[in-house]
Amino acid sequence: MTVKKTSSIAKTKGSRTKAPAARKQAAPAGTVRVAAIQMASGPGVAANLAEAERLIEQAVSDGAQLVALPEYFAIMGLKDTDKVKVREPEGKGPIQNFLSRMAKKHHIWLVGGSVPLECDNPDKVRNSCLVYDDRGKQVARYDKIHLFGLDLGNEHYKEEKTIEPGNEIVVVNSPFGRIGLSICYDLRFPELYRSMPDVDVIMVPSAFTATTGKAHFETLVRARAIENLAYVIAPAQGGYHLSGRETNGDSMIVDPWGVVLDRLPRGSGVVIANINPGYQASLRKSLPALKHRSIGCDEVRVELVERRAPTRSASKK
Repeated sequence: MTVKKTSSIAKTKGSRTKAPAARKQAAPAGTVRVAAIQMASGPGVAANLAEAERLIEQAVSDGAQLVALPEYFAIMGLKDTDKVKVREPEGKGPIQNFLSRMAKKHHIWLVGGSVPLECDNPDKVRNSCLVYDDRGKQVARYDKIHLFGLDLGNEHYKEEKTIEPGNEIVVVNSPFGRIGLSICYDLRFPELYRSMPDVDVIMVPSAFTATTGKAHFETLVRARAIENLAYVIAPAQGGYHLSGRETNGDSMIVDPWGVVLDRLPRGSGVVIANINPGYQASLRKSLPALKHRSIGCDEVRVELVERRAPTRSASKK
């Protein structure tokens, strides 16, 4: 697996589903206002993009300079194979054109949580997180590495049936710091984030199920923030979908100390917070845990010791 690099806190109250208002006061000096968008996407791409546009405009009206959409923001189909039917070649198609247009129009950096892109297998997609700069140029692409699978009661998911996994770790140099990209199920694999060099902000666009999300989502998001002393922006799908699936929601922005700055439990809306590089730097200076690392994930020597039951003669001693 390779690592790919690409170049190009104060708490604020998150807005919800109100109509766009006049732009709020700019973020305090030395901070950057960021937004995580929560949706309950359906099977229609056009309708989902219209809803995403409304929510992006709401985030911009709140002063966001970096906006992130959830996983599957453009389509949550009636069947898993529906996303294969709308997959796009990289650099072309209505979903990517929409992301580029929104970024350029609003002069923001925009993270398209995941977009179904073509791959060599005609029956699958790459589930790709795309990043656009404020000129509308795509500056990074991350293909989801870890594919979700679950067999629990009546819930059965196997993403490998329709998704081809990626094999590159991607970190983006941006005006807001170094951004590490990941998607949903990746959150359960801390070694992914440990492989991101000097990451300041971690993106985790998600569509956690209601079952797994209620049990683990907040814990995992906060853990990734704490152990990497990084901000985590986690936009999510949240609600009931026409397919019958229920997603967890609880989009949140978490600071490097593990504090949840803002969150939205359910429904469509926008979560807003300010990220403060100075505060992050002070935490890393006070607690230099990242400099104290002494073992790499691929350098750990594991000794397996088998514990055997004592023999009869040994037990009599």
